[in-house]
Amino acid sequence: MKILDIKAMNGPNYWSSSRHKLIVMLLDLEDMEQRPTDKIPGFLERISALMPSLHEHRCSEGVPGGFFTRIQEGTWMGHVIEHIALELQTLAGMDTGFGRTRETKDSGIYHVVFSYQEAKVGIQTAKMAVKVAQALIDGEPVDLESEIQLLREIREDERLGPSTGSIVDEAIKRKIPYIRLNRHSLVQLGYGVNQKRVQATIASTTSSIAVEIACDKEETKNLLEASEIPVPRGRIIYDEEDLQSCINKIGYPIVTKPVNGNHGKGATTNIRTWEDAVAGLKAAKVYGRAVICEKFITGRDYRVLVVNYKFVAAALRTPAAVVGDGLHTIQELIDIINSDPRRGYGHEKVLTAIKVDAFTMDILDKRGYTLDTVLEDREELWLKPTANLSTGGTATDVTDYVHPTNIFMAERIARIIGLNICGIDIMADNLSVPLSENGGSVLEVNAAPGFRMHLDPTEGLPRNVAEPVIDMLYPPGTSARIPIVAVSGTNGKTTTTRLIAHIVKQMGYKVGYTTTDGVYIQNQLMMQGDCTGPVSAEFVLRDPTVDYAVLECARGGILRAGLGFHNCDVAVVTNVAEDHLGLGGIDTIEKLAKVKAVAANTVFPEGYAILNADDDLVYAMHQDLKCKVAYFSLTEENERVKKHCAKGGLAAIYEHGYITILKGSWKIRVEKATNIPLTFSGMAEFNIANVLAATLAAYVQDFKTEDIRQALQTFVPSPAQTPGRMNMFHFRNFSVMLDYAHNTHGFKALGKFLASVEASVKVGIIAGVGDRRDEDIVSLGEAAANIFDEIIIRQDKHLRGRTEEDIIALMTKGIHSVDPNKKISVIKKEPEAIDYAMQNARKDSFIVITSDVIPDALEQVKAYKAKEDGAKVEA
Repeated sequence: MKILDIKAMNGPNYWSSSRHKLIVMLLDLEDMEQRPTDKIPGFLERISALMPSLHEHRCSEGVPGGFFTRIQEGTWMGHVIEHIALELQTLAGMDTGFGRTRETKDSGIYHVVFSYQEAKVGIQTAKMAVKVAQALIDGEPVDLESEIQLLREIREDERLGPSTGSIVDEAIKRKIPYIRLNRHSLVQLGYGVNQKRVQATIASTTSSIAVEIACDKEETKNLLEASEIPVPRGRIIYDEEDLQSCINKIGYPIVTKPVNGNHGKGATTNIRTWEDAVAGLKAAKVYGRAVICEKFITGRDYRVLVVNYKFVAAALRTPAAVVGDGLHTIQELIDIINSDPRRGYGHEKVLTAIKVDAFTMDILDKRGYTLDTVLEDREELWLKPTANLSTGGTATDVTDYVHPTNIFMAERIARIIGLNICGIDIMADNLSVPLSENGGSVLEVNAAPGFRMHLDPTEGLPRNVAEPVIDMLYPPGTSARIPIVAVSGTNGKTTTTRLIAHIVKQMGYKVGYTTTDGVYIQNQLMMQGDCTGPVSAEFVLRDPTVDYAVLECARGGILRAGLGFHNCDVAVVTNVAEDHLGLGGIDTIEKLAKVKAVAANTVFPEGYAILNADDDLVYAMHQDLKCKVAYFSLTEENERVKKHCAKGGLAAIYEHGYITILKGSWKIRVEKATNIPLTFSGMAEFNIANVLAATLAAYVQDFKTEDIRQALQTFVPSPAQTPGRMNMFHFRNFSVMLDYAHNTHGFKALGKFLASVEASVKVGIIAGVGDRRDEDIVSLGEAAANIFDEIIIRQDKHLRGRTEEDIIALMTKGIHSVDPNKKISVIKKEPEAIDYAMQNARKDSFIVITSDVIPDALEQVKAYKAKEDGAKVEA
């Protein structure tokens, strides 16, 4: 078996609009296509012995053991690999559950699709599942635990920590979108101008001064002491002389810790001898020159959490520890504790497995113990100097037992430091009585406090402490989103996107939009190139200046990684025509229509999908949609539109030369097509369709008709506003039009326009695209032959898997099938083809350049125009 391709979806996609995180593996079964599982001796016995938990997979049988039944009856290895991949992730602590396997048109080649939590884990799992399946086929041994541990390690390295993850999960519950901004813990919640950011548990609304104060333990202590908050006595030291002076003043026991430390790093507690004090000083200085030396306060370790200056939770923390029984060694006691099913690797479970490290060995050395020491019965031994859950500690929720006086003190501390998300470390016998009565002290105030101890305490009630964080960032009545209009289809996407963006900009919004030409923020080009995929969409949605997004969504990006957003307010589907067939497993126009429908499937229920009622495949999309639908048509006689509007529906039609909105039985005439520059005096029928779609997209967003009309009148097709879309240049003796048309459907639409153009001769500079089917390239030649009197065949910059000779031969075949005598010139390089056409242009001729690299072609034609205009001035 051979893996041909692996892709990680991270948004609505061809396979599912609701399951966004999918691995799509293209797998060639090779000779295994002829060997279903019932033809492999012993396969069922080996897989059930290796992964007995697969018994829970119901498969199509719908009952436990259903998958094993399918294996016994005979199923193909792609299906088996799908289930192995899902179970591997489950065993590694990532239960996902969705999968499907589909055969392609090529025998033995399958799409194996399954869900994932972390993309790198998913990709590794795909490779691992094939490897495990092959070993089972061959009867080879498999070290499954090692494979599963590798998945755990990748997960821990990639995923958000439990604190940030809980905030993101709470945002998802409220349908607040998020974007991970780096591979660590920096996350954007919301889009555009409405975005907020969190890093760990610090929010973009958190005061940077407050964070600085909290990170400076001495400054924190001074502020709290000045406000009559009980804190331990002590001071900052820099060397052994300072250390001795501090000890003389406050006495033993003491604590040493770095001024700028966190998570207990470099801290040494309960120091009672000079030797230990010097060692503690040395350990703290690893993290900085300045060290805090203060009185060691006895009691129990509590963490109090304050969010938005309100008390939300409290937990008692206990370091990782073992209790002797007079029988087992310390190592054996650790192993017994780690066998608790609640303990796991990293943050995968409620508790983390206890790991013997340098801190543990140091504690043992000081007690004269080793890992082989047998503790006396009921003797408790702490294995870590701090109570962090990440090192194996435990937490008990005590939220309901905190005295009101201590709650008031905690909220006051948050205000004193200025931290809106604040963790306060307190040492006291308990928090059910005021600290002033039990001698407790505030040890530290933490920016970015961990949430895990509150979310999943070892004992007591779990607290959803992420909820008040989201409440703080997005109070009731505020929005995390910005309006999103998605534009999909085969042809007309870019023009429609640009027109909608222009209308929106005229309404006063700060628009970000993506096109095949690049990414624009307020008409400023930010990125150049084909920017119609998820990365470009996220670029716009990340921009903090944008309050409205118009996103062109092309086939390639959807198949490669899915959409770059989860939901939109309006989706436009212009048309579906044969283009790119045979690529990415999309080999029929029906499958292509399913790709184009992905954006429409993401529209909010209260939003609109705007569909072309003249296109059968686009119209049919309404059957699967859960949102409102509006149609556009080039004729008022369209029965689909009539039926829709008879029920009170919304549509836009072209009637009596007007762009008209139908609202039930009412007609609202927006503007005459001849007054809209984009329609070229009503001659460019395909642009009339684009105008209808854009007008409807604006209307359903409650823009006023008069504002839409003015925007349509001011959108002038030009190299600046619509580069590569019917850009016209009129020279003294001839005219040139530059257009991006690159498929048969686009050529035919262009032909309708050219039919109304008077010219002595119409010359077309065209090219075939190498990654299209033979019949598509031939069809393009046929369409060109029906449009142009003379044809110049050039070559695209990238041949995409074919030779120049192959493409030229197929183009010529199509042209000659229409007219064997059609004049054809072959000039492979586009600049040379343009030079030839313009230098040999006949009087009153019309030259159409269908360009591959629009900016270069535009510059070349503009240079000719500037030269001619300069000559006129000189004359």
